[in-house]
Amino acid sequence: MTDPTQDPRFLQDPYPTYAAMRSICPVQSVPAGSGGRASYLITGYAEARQALNDARLSKDTAAFFAGKESQRRLHPAVAHTMLASDPPQHTRLRKLVTEAFTTGAVTELRPFIARVTNKLLDQWPVDEQVDVVASLAVPLPVMVICELLGVPASDRPDVQRWSGELFASGAPTVIDAASHSLANYMTGLIADKRSRPGNALLDRLISARDGDDRLSEEELVSLGVLLLVAGHETTTNFLGNAVLALLQHPSEIQRLRQHPAEIASSLDELLRFDPPISTATFRFTTEAVTLGGTQIPAGKPVLVAIGAANRDPERWPSPDELDLDRSATAHLSFGHGIHRCVGAPLAKAEVEIALRSLLTRYPTIRLAVPTEQLTWRRTRLVRGLSKLPVLPYPA
Repeated sequence: MTDPTQDPRFLQDPYPTYAAMRSICPVQSVPAGSGGRASYLITGYAEARQALNDARLSKDTAAFFAGKESQRRLHPAVAHTMLASDPPQHTRLRKLVTEAFTTGAVTELRPFIARVTNKLLDQWPVDEQVDVVASLAVPLPVMVICELLGVPASDRPDVQRWSGELFASGAPTVIDAASHSLANYMTGLIADKRSRPGNALLDRLISARDGDDRLSEEELVSLGVLLLVAGHETTTNFLGNAVLALLQHPSEIQRLRQHPAEIASSLDELLRFDPPISTATFRFTTEAVTLGGTQIPAGKPVLVAIGAANRDPERWPSPDELDLDRSATAHLSFGHGIHRCVGAPLAKAEVEIALRSLLTRYPTIRLAVPTEQLTWRRTRLVRGLSKLPVLPYPA
């Protein structure tokens, strides 16, 4: 059996492939890619939800790859983050960052998000094609997370470039090099903040304690890199995918133009319809686990296809339709269980504010190219556009 997710058409539209696989079995073995290991791919909603919250599926990648040969040279701060850990270590680290992403904390950031959004839109040219990804979806969350962490404005272009290489290049050597650039930068930033303390999130993590236990230097660097990268990559794809989905559904975008107060309640359906994460990060079985009638032996990698689960007809009637009246809060786009994305409130606030400004300022915005000409990032982990060319002004 060949892996159908390796088909070039999969990047353009993965949902027919997911539907075909799910119709055969919601959990099935897929062959290894180049240099990889055979894995079990989950495409059913119930099975995905169970897997994301099952303690027998570990995220401790260091334990899984211990003693195994690898040609990869990812920096440990990128390879072994909070996302790649299990309790009690994960519980301890997550506790230290959760307060930065509470509803109250995000509310305080909303005026800054609005100012950045409008400043970016002010730069859009008149009567010219604009790339929503490059001019809004990328810089907005980069500026927000850098502001939150305390990254100097002069360093933000480098951070943006390294993060793009980490997620979008598809070239292992480029990805590995970017991981070292980010980790080295974070190491230097932490040292600088120790000598000149401030009140940004990174400063608070430097002095944070969990009881009598201060974060180690390795933990600080890893946590800083994770927040820096994950804090904007998901939001970039979320915003780009949401804009495209609305442009492809004229009645729904018109509805939000006329009733912008409904944008906030529409975000979960937009997340369900085309999530920013296509496949959840790595997990493996610590013992034999049965999911969807399939027994997965111990020690096997498990990939949870978020995009497939979010369109499972067993859970969502007419799943391939965008329906802003749908109650979609149970989507899995931010994960589920103890690893659910801690930054979800911030991501939703950024996209809500950006969509409101975009639809208010450009009521006639439309795609500049046919949908089939759009290009997508060449990775199975994230689901995001490389470019989204639009014409903001009337024809």
